[in-house]
Amino acid sequence: MGKTAFLFPGQGAQSVGMGEDFCKSYKEAAAVYDAASQTVGIDIRELCFEKNDRLDQTEYTQIAMITTEIAMLRVILSKGFGADLAAGLSLGEYGALAACGAMKDEDIFRVVRKRGIYMQEAYPAGGGMTAVLGMDGDKVADICECTERETGKTVSVANYNCPGQIVITGEKSAVDAAAAKLTEAGAKRCIPLKVSGPFHSALLQEASKELMKELKATVIDDPVIPYVTNVTAECVTDKDAVAELLARQIYSPVRWQQSIERMVEEGVDTFIEIGPGKVLTGFMKKIAPDLRTYHIGSTEELEKYPEVINA
Repeated sequence: MGKTAFLFPGQGAQSVGMGEDFCKSYKEAAAVYDAASQTVGIDIRELCFEKNDRLDQTEYTQIAMITTEIAMLRVILSKGFGADLAAGLSLGEYGALAACGAMKDEDIFRVVRKRGIYMQEAYPAGGGMTAVLGMDGDKVADICECTERETGKTVSVANYNCPGQIVITGEKSAVDAAAAKLTEAGAKRCIPLKVSGPFHSALLQEASKELMKELKATVIDDPVIPYVTNVTAECVTDKDAVAELLARQIYSPVRWQQSIERMVEEGVDTFIEIGPGKVLTGFMKKIAPDLRTYHIGSTEELEKYPEVINA
């Protein structure tokens, strides 16, 4: 019998109305939204369920996303479903921490709220991020390093999402220069992303330092099940490693493809994406197309889950 992993998406998968059906249908989910609202002093139901211009602003996106993911997780766990490993893309790693019991929900809400603010404020100039399609990750990294040397400005790999999809990040002029070089070198497309900062770049080291202060003041327990960290794509079971990895994650590349490959090595053959959107499910089709992947982002999908998983 193979193992199951829970996966949690990151920023960018948010949408108005996410989690509302869970909140209305299950007291476990409603309790999570209430706890998050009380912890951070924001009406999270209003933020997630009603049309507004804050949901796509980093400082609000992150708390809205993580509340929704944990609300769905609590319902899934209440039905007796579990996992052997967990992982999350960037912000989603906090969903994985909830799944493996390393941090209490209220502590996650508090830390994530601060994380969103620190990342929003870290680089007021804005920076840029661009998705690079159809090129090997090592080649992308090499061209970024070359551009950085030539321009004297920051540009590096932000995400190794899946084969043929790498995201680069940094100062906008350097990102644009690298994108031009990448296109010349054979990338199929370079698509600028609508983001408010150069996430997962060295420009966010100040945000990382601020976050570390929050994490040091937070009780972290040994994970009950391992989670795979974005920073190294290795399994984490020791509570003493968690804070440093979460702080480093802000300015380090997200090794998502490598994280999935690591879980496959651990014997995982079923991946369950928990949260809005189907971004990670899409990546799975390119990383490990032969393995089972299922998405739970609505109560309807949750109700179908037992028959899918037992098929």
